[in-house]
Amino acid sequence: MAEAPGLRPVVLVEGVSDQRALEALAERRGRDLAAEGVSVVPIGGSKNIGRFLDHYGPHGLDVGLAGLCDAAEEGDFRRGLERAGLGANLTRAEMKTLGFFVCVEDLEDELIRALGTDAVERVVEAQGELDAFRTFQRQPQWRGRTDEERFRRFFGTYRGRKIRSASALVDALDLTRVPLPLDALLAHV
Repeated sequence: MAEAPGLRPVVLVEGVSDQRALEALAERRGRDLAAEGVSVVPIGGSKNIGRFLDHYGPHGLDVGLAGLCDAAEEGDFRRGLERAGLGANLTRAEMKTLGFFVCVEDLEDELIRALGTDAVERVVEAQGELDAFRTFQRQPQWRGRTDEERFRRFFGTYRGRKIRSASALVDALDLTRVPLPLDALLAHV
């Protein structure tokens, strides 16, 4: 990743759970992003991307940039990149070239699919939340849904659960099955 002299490259992610997952993967791969001068910055949701691109992008500090977003927020990231002067009518492939990667659904969905539900259940159990998950599964609106859908929603039902679970899910991954957006982002920086 190219960077301005003396300034650290910045990875813009939607939230703290994304930051934790990327940092956990880097650690598992033997990398220390902070020591390498890479900052992973949670932006507090996709609607804030423009403000962060104004600050860090070509009209601001002009540091090397990369990022990760959910599929539903791809448009926010695309528009932000275009407004920052980093392209026009960007395709997903062009966003990847810039270092911005899109998760199918969201990062939790990517991690759940990569791990499989048995491994996710073991993570939930290790966190002492298996009983809470079993209660959640029995709720009428979640009957008939797949375990992948249930786990994805379960991680978002309690404040802090996604953040607490992100690194645990990454720690449980077989490193040959890392979700492509997360793997590509780490390789980019």
